[in-house]
Amino acid sequence: MSSNGARLDLRYEDSSSTTLSARPLDETMGLDSAFEGLVGTSLALRQVIQLVETVATGDSTVLLLGETGTGKELVARAIHNRSSRRQRPFVKLNCAAIPDGLLESELFGHERGAFTGAIAQKIGRIELADQGSLFLDEIGDIRLELQSKLLRVLQEWEFERLGSTRTKKVDVRVVAATHRHLEGMVIQKEFRSDLYYRLNVFPIRIPALRERPNDIPLLVRHFIHRAASRMNKTIDSVPRATMAALTGYSWPGNIRELENVIERAVILSRGPVLDVSLRDLSSRIPPGDNAGCQTLEEVERRHILATLKQTSWVISGPKGAAKRLGLNRSTLRFRMKRLGIVRSFTASFGRSEDEEGNSSFRSK
Repeated sequence: MSSNGARLDLRYEDSSSTTLSARPLDETMGLDSAFEGLVGTSLALRQVIQLVETVATGDSTVLLLGETGTGKELVARAIHNRSSRRQRPFVKLNCAAIPDGLLESELFGHERGAFTGAIAQKIGRIELADQGSLFLDEIGDIRLELQSKLLRVLQEWEFERLGSTRTKKVDVRVVAATHRHLEGMVIQKEFRSDLYYRLNVFPIRIPALRERPNDIPLLVRHFIHRAASRMNKTIDSVPRATMAALTGYSWPGNIRELENVIERAVILSRGPVLDVSLRDLSSRIPPGDNAGCQTLEEVERRHILATLKQTSWVISGPKGAAKRLGLNRSTLRFRMKRLGIVRSFTASFGRSEDEEGNSSFRSK
């Protein structure tokens, strides 16, 4: 890590571990600084950014669709930062995090004495966002009775605080987000169709992390830099086997899960090499959630087996598997033992990688 705190970049060497250098992140990615936090160069992400640039200059309502942890709030902030309202407030509200009985007050505010416990006047999020942008996360969790009041705001741009008869006018740009299938909820009468059509003016689908695996090395570097800087640590390399496992994993928790894994790895790493506990990560997946996808251990095992096969099971030396994987010899042998990768002198050339991995091993 550079002494001036420059952000890190991944650079690959044919026969070494993945290293981290001090090349600026924005220079590496070629992205505008207004999109800081939207890390990646994949086509899927660039399509999202193109849509953001297209819609940001107007005042149309935007609906962000995607799984939990994909970065919908970052996209909402990017829309605000690119709009003419960027000098005005960006107010956010997670509708799923507020109890039903309090959500109406959070949105619209209330007057003193409007209900039991209302000992003072409160300004709601809609009013706080006047002249700015309002980000309503998990919009699909709003109960039906409240949806009609929100619809009025989107249609007439007016509302009343709870306990007041005075109508207030607002000028707000609404960006909503959900991981739910709103069309299905409309069919099931769980979401108002008129509100859905008001929100669905300009939908943007945020891709899951498994749909943009080429962005994972950039995200890993980004999260390493952020965590290491905060903890005053130096992490300057990632073993190739680890990076291959991280890239091949399906990430059901998306970017949020990756960030948490990297932060934990930075905490546990005792030296300049990132130490990711792939076994711990795989064991955190609830039964049934990883159906049809490989665990990190499986990805790591297959990658090591493939490398061993390419080097004819030579571990040491300049052309050995350890060098190619960016590991020292003892570390590779330890991982092979942990993953059950062994081979015998009698292993035939016709056996599969998995069959070779289950035979007895003696290193060259």
